[in-house]
Amino acid sequence: MSSTHDRTTRYQKGSLTLPGTVMLGTGVMIGAGIFALTGQMAQMTGVLFPLAFLAAAVIVSFSAYSYIKISNAYPSAGGIGMYLHKAYGNRLPTAFNALLMYFSMVIAQSFLARTFGSYTMQLFDGDESGRMVPILGVSLILAAFLINLLGNRMIQGVASFIGILKIGGILVFGLVGIWIADSVSVDFSSPGEAGTFGNFLGATALGILAFKGFTTITNSGSEVIDPKRNVGRAIIISIAACVVIYTLVGFAVASNLSLAEIIKTQDYSLAAAARPALGDYGVWFTVAIAMMATAGGILASVFAVSRMLAMLTEMKLVPHRHFGMPGSIQKHTLVYTVVLGLILTAFFDLSRIAALGIVFYLIMDIAIHWGVLRYLRKDIKANTWVPATAILLDLLALGGFVWVKLNTDPFVISVAVVTMIVIAVSEQIFLKRSPESAQAKQEESHAHHH
Repeated sequence: MSSTHDRTTRYQKGSLTLPGTVMLGTGVMIGAGIFALTGQMAQMTGVLFPLAFLAAAVIVSFSAYSYIKISNAYPSAGGIGMYLHKAYGNRLPTAFNALLMYFSMVIAQSFLARTFGSYTMQLFDGDESGRMVPILGVSLILAAFLINLLGNRMIQGVASFIGILKIGGILVFGLVGIWIADSVSVDFSSPGEAGTFGNFLGATALGILAFKGFTTITNSGSEVIDPKRNVGRAIIISIAACVVIYTLVGFAVASNLSLAEIIKTQDYSLAAAARPALGDYGVWFTVAIAMMATAGGILASVFAVSRMLAMLTEMKLVPHRHFGMPGSIQKHTLVYTVVLGLILTAFFDLSRIAALGIVFYLIMDIAIHWGVLRYLRKDIKANTWVPATAILLDLLALGGFVWVKLNTDPFVISVAVVTMIVIAVSEQIFLKRSPESAQAKQEESHAHHH
């Protein structure tokens, strides 16, 4: 079964244009971020939540530097797995951090899927039984799986179409929300109990989830036309677009709902903010955009994530089983990705899914910057202070977030820690047994000594 044919992924060079790449990136970024995180961030940091979005954008801009530098030096489909490999070789840090990224992206899919369910149920006055949200989420992931089997052009077409509708719709929501509100003011003077610095850092960490979609762009590296120029550009354009959109929406929500209402409706706060301003039509409009945004996000994300796992499998950094399935490795990794997403969507609620995602993502992000500082700095001509600042900011956000969660939901932090220990131990065992990595380790030690 394991002929060479089976172990290859199929990439199409130059199949993504610059606008297409920006749409893929913003597709993942705007998906869950704005629809479900607004309420969670308000719960953590009170009225300061629009500022937490801006703080997150600053941190992500520092982070993006390392990714842009590496992607200019080595554009490759499978981005992050490859970047880690350049820094750490066939060793545990590569496999461990790449899997953290993989899981954080699978978690992001489940987050999108549940957000889709929460908003859709607003058309039927909410989900009393609590069963419909996971059912709708699971159906959406299955639909994305089927479209992904149809190939790359199809995904780019659908994602771009949904992206344009969604961004237009959210801009309309933000502008109309601010225009109709009695006053566009967020009262920053009395942040109350939730306004402590630790809570603000925690909310900022959540905000990073709303921007981390830019890494999807690095995952499609060599498929982008003229990647050396366009990958960096696409990342900068995507982050800038999201800053504008999130700031607009943050103020629109804060101007139409009180803090207590934002927190009470945290899983669907944009739909709730549309009701006082625009009545039922506003709610239907917002739910329609949310459904498109989350569906488009899952579509782009399933594509990027299965791509990354295929890359790790090819690099022989993760074990691979066919389970009797036909087709290429990328088809198999697509199936694993979807199955994992379905399990998470069915059994975890939104705030816990987000918490796991942000812890995994920030740790992986720190590893990328450390790899740049320690091993790649000269090769990719990077300044020292930018990745160093990124590490510091990541640690601040992660520290604040873990502190808040330990006080409110320690269970989710223990799940994150146990998962990371399991990944590290099982990867260590797999790499010890795998002949490729043993041989690479010898080459590696020679390379690092010279």
